[in-house]
Amino acid sequence: MGNCCSDESGGHSAAGGTGAYVANPNNGHNEAVDALLKSRGYDGLYSHVELSLSATSLHDRDVLSKSDPMVVIYSKGRDGSLQELARTEVILNSLNPKWITKYTIAYHFETVQNLVFRVYDVDTHFHNQDVKMIKLEEQHFLGEASCTLSEIVTKSNKSLTLDLIREEQSSGPAQTQTSGKLTVCAEESVASKTTVELKLRCSELVSKDLFSKSDPFLVISKFTESGMVVPICKTEVIKDDHNPNWKPVSVNIQQVGSKDSPLTIECYDFNTNGKHDLIGKVQKSLADLEMLHSTGSSANLFIPATVGPNSQNKVLKSQLFVDIFFEKTQHTFLDYLACGYELNFMVAIDFTASNGNPRLPDSLHYIDPSGRPNAYQKAILEVGEVLHFYDKDQHYPAWGFGARPIDGPVSHCFNLNGSSDYCEVQGIQGIMTAYMSALFNVSLAGPTIFGPVITSAADIANKSLMKGERKYFILLIITDGVITDLQETMDALVHAADLPLSILIVGVGGADYKEMEILDADKERLESTRGHVAVRDIVQFVPFRDVQSGDASVLQSLLAELPSQFLEYMRLKRIQPTL
Repeated sequence: MGNCCSDESGGHSAAGGTGAYVANPNNGHNEAVDALLKSRGYDGLYSHVELSLSATSLHDRDVLSKSDPMVVIYSKGRDGSLQELARTEVILNSLNPKWITKYTIAYHFETVQNLVFRVYDVDTHFHNQDVKMIKLEEQHFLGEASCTLSEIVTKSNKSLTLDLIREEQSSGPAQTQTSGKLTVCAEESVASKTTVELKLRCSELVSKDLFSKSDPFLVISKFTESGMVVPICKTEVIKDDHNPNWKPVSVNIQQVGSKDSPLTIECYDFNTNGKHDLIGKVQKSLADLEMLHSTGSSANLFIPATVGPNSQNKVLKSQLFVDIFFEKTQHTFLDYLACGYELNFMVAIDFTASNGNPRLPDSLHYIDPSGRPNAYQKAILEVGEVLHFYDKDQHYPAWGFGARPIDGPVSHCFNLNGSSDYCEVQGIQGIMTAYMSALFNVSLAGPTIFGPVITSAADIANKSLMKGERKYFILLIITDGVITDLQETMDALVHAADLPLSILIVGVGGADYKEMEILDADKERLESTRGHVAVRDIVQFVPFRDVQSGDASVLQSLLAELPSQFLEYMRLKRIQPTL
C-alpha cells in the first residue's frame, strides 16, 4: 500500500489509504429448482458490507508523542484460529483515530461470522513501510475487541462500539484492562440492492418428449474466476409449450459481477426425475441482453460442441427474446433489519416412540454423559446460534409433540417447559434445559402429527401481525418419522403461508422422508382441502442423518433460504422498510 501512514489532523492519507479490501463473496441465488441448482453449487443471498473503524481514548504508549495506531482485522474460526483479513493505515499521533481504509466483507446470514480487531501502536521505524510488511510482534499492542458481523448489522444504525481489552502484567496474575473503545460501522454496498428485471421468451423450441411438447424453463448462470458455472436464478416451468413466455425474474448485479460479466442462459425440458434435458443455451452478458431488448432483436440457442479439435457448436432455429430489461433498486434484508425488524425463533421436537428409549445409547434422544450433543441438540444449537442475534428478547416458544405427559393422554403440542400457561423459554440454553427435562417427564408415544404445532406457531405469528409488530417467525421442527396427518399439515401450511412465518423441518434418523418433499413444495404450491393454494412456499426440509459429523453445511443450506422467504413475504404484502 506504499507509505502506510496518515496524518489525521492534516487530512493527508497514505498512498492507497482510501482503498478498500474486498472479501471474496460466495455466490447467491433467488428461487431455484433445488435438485438442479444444489447439485451445481448454489448458495444463499448475500450482501457486500463495508466496515469503517474508529477509536477513542486509546492507551498512550509513547513518551514524547501520542500513539500511532493501526488496526488488524481477523476472522475467527470455530476452532478459535485467526485468519488475517486486512490492515488499516497508520494514523500518526492520535488517541482518537478515524481510519480511512475500509474493509468490504460478504455478509452471509446463514453463518456466524466472528471478527477480531487488534489495535497496535506502530513504531516510528516502520512508518515508511507497506502496512502488510509490518511485523506485528515488534509493535506495541494496545488492545483487542471481538464481535460477530450479525451483531453489527442488526443495530439500527449498523454501528457497534466495543471495549478494547488488553492484559496488564504485574507481579501477580495477569489482569485485563479496558484501554479505549473501538467503533465498527457497517454500510451495505449499493450494488447489493441493484437488480435487473428480465422478462424472457423463446420461440421454436425443439421437442425433447416423444408424445408431447417440452416443458421448458430457463436457468441463468455466471462464471466464477476458476471457470465454474454457478446458477443464480431460474424461471418457472411452462408445460407443453415450444414458444414459452416466462414471468419476470430478477438478477442481482452484484451476484453477476457487473453488467459486462458473461452469463449462460440454458433452456431445459423439465423432468420429474430431476434429470432435465438441455434444449439449448446462449451466452450473453447483461449488457448484451439490454442490447437485444433495446433493438428488438433475438439470439439463437445452440447445443455445445462435443469434445474434439474440429467440433463446433450446433446453432438452432430456437431463439431467445428479451421483452423487458429494467434496472431498479430493491430493498434488502439488511434494510429491514436496520428498521427494527426481528426474526423470532420457535422450535418443536418429536417425542414419538420411534426415537427409541432415551435412556439407551441407540436412542436419538440419548443424552451422552460426555456432553456430546445428540441429533436434536445439534440441530437446535446450529440453528439457534445463527438466529439468536436477530431476536432481541430471546424468549423462544418451544413445544414437543407425540408424547404422553404423566397421567395424561397423548399430546401433539405440549409446552416443552412443562407449563400449562405459557410456551416460552429464555435463550438457546433454555430450550436445551427444557428439552432434557421433558425427556424424563413424558412417555414417548405417537403418531407423528405436525398440524397442531404449525397451528400454534401460526397463531403467534398472526397475533404479532395484528399488533403491528415488526417480527418474522422461524419454526424449526425436528422429527425422526413420517407424518401421518399429511393433508391436515398441508391445510395448516396453506393458512400459514399468508403470515410472517417460515418453517424449517430437519429429519433425523433413517426414515423415508418422501412426504416431507411434498411439504417442501419446490415443484408446485400446496393446496388445501378447500382448494386454496399457498401464496408462497414457506417450508424447507432437509434430512440431517450426518448430524454427528460436525458438518454444519446441511443446516446452513436451510438457513440460507430464510432472507429470500422474508423478502418474498415483505414484497407480497408491499411492506416497506420504514423507521
